Amino acid sequence: MDPLTQILLGAAVGHAALGARVGRKALIWGGIFGGMPDLDVFLPHADDVAAVTNHRGFSHSLITHTVVAPILGAGLARLHAKDGASITRWSLLVWLAFATHALLDAITIYGTQLFWPGNGPPAGLGSIFIIDPLYTLLLFIGVLWAAFGKHRLTTGHVANKVGLGLSTLYLALAIFVQAQVRDIAESELVRQGAEYDRLIATPTPFNLLLWRVVAMVPDGYREGYYSLLDPLPEIRFEHYPSNDSLLSTVSDTYAVQRLRWFTKGFYRVRETEGRLEITDLRMGFEPRYIFSFVVAQRQEGVIRPVIPPERAPAERPDVEALRWVWRRMLGERNLVL
Repeated sequence: MDPLTQILLGAAVGHAALGARVGRKALIWGGIFGGMPDLDVFLPHADDVAAVTNHRGFSHSLITHTVVAPILGAGLARLHAKDGASITRWSLLVWLAFATHALLDAITIYGTQLFWPGNGPPAGLGSIFIIDPLYTLLLFIGVLWAAFGKHRLTTGHVANKVGLGLSTLYLALAIFVQAQVRDIAESELVRQGAEYDRLIATPTPFNLLLWRVVAMVPDGYREGYYSLLDPLPEIRFEHYPSNDSLLSTVSDTYAVQRLRWFTKGFYRVRETEGRLEITDLRMGFEPRYIFSFVVAQRQEGVIRPVIPPERAPAERPDVEALRWVWRRMLGERNLVL
């Protein structure tokens, strides 16, 4: 999730945990620890693939949080000894700020290594876009009320909890809607006679009304869109080749293996001027994607790995693409992206 939302979430859970005893200090420390896990983006990495796939790693691990929280909690209890809050209370604040950051990230599609150093695939439910204004607004109102109300004012404490509760219900709604869209997508693929290996349904930017569906099929992938405002539960899929066979001679290299793990198989391969790129199909929409990596190059007819692998320029959705999202969200179906 975006940094502002994570800071607000940390502040909200911090105040809910300890605000009644220490007031605004709980907001401040909750916000600090709520944003802290994303500082891992400043760590050096061996190459571009490592930098992207190691993000949301150890700093987002619930195991790390459980080890570190009592240490930081003890320090805060000593720093604010006059407030009388126990080490356990401060440790709970730290753990909640860290853990809710990681769990919120796990609801987005990027992927979060919740149980690092385990090597299982990153958790990435994909129920909410990485920036959702309504979710952020619900948190902001509660935190603002708690911050500018009188010290230990009961209404500020209650308002923060209401904002936190409503924002959590919003996440639950997103998960529920996602399940409904998946059911529709699966039914449509069966009706169309399409065999698929895996499927994702994720919201398009800044909303929960328009959902993008990607299904990996034996010879490529299918992409379709469904709006909750569509008159019928139907999805029109477009087919695209994935060209996975291009990787046959470099499939055992670190970059290819790591990206397959990171994308959970939702990727395509394309060759541009002899350079082979792996593109993460989960973030973006056809033909614009955020993460692509050059992993190999064709030289004299032979495909050889590129060491170190390089990140290709991102193809972010432009204004016209976002306008298309808006119009499609409102139920217009005969649109060209």
